[in-house]
Amino acid sequence: MALTLKEVEHVARLARLSLSEEEKAAFTVQLSRILEHVESMNRLDVTGVPPTYHAVSLENVLRADKPQASLDRQTVLEQAPEAEAGCFRVPKITEG
Repeated sequence: MALTLKEVEHVARLARLSLSEEEKAAFTVQLSRILEHVESMNRLDVTGVPPTYHAVSLENVLRADKPQASLDRQTVLEQAPEAEAGCFRVPKITEG
């Protein structure tokens, strides 16, 4: 499917692009080639090919979520900027 110069001008106008005559000619050729490639892909017989959402399989990069012992409360509170009565002391964020 070859695009015409008028179609490229129409797309450029819709995209609010100002193209020079050289750019219009270049994009006419390039966009035509892209559409021809898409047409060739549409002719492929993909019967029986399972759909994919990514060309490369991805693996979960997160560690396994295994229960483990938590930190000692006193050790954590000793590292806090401020602690009071066994809790973290934080600045007031509400008015009133």
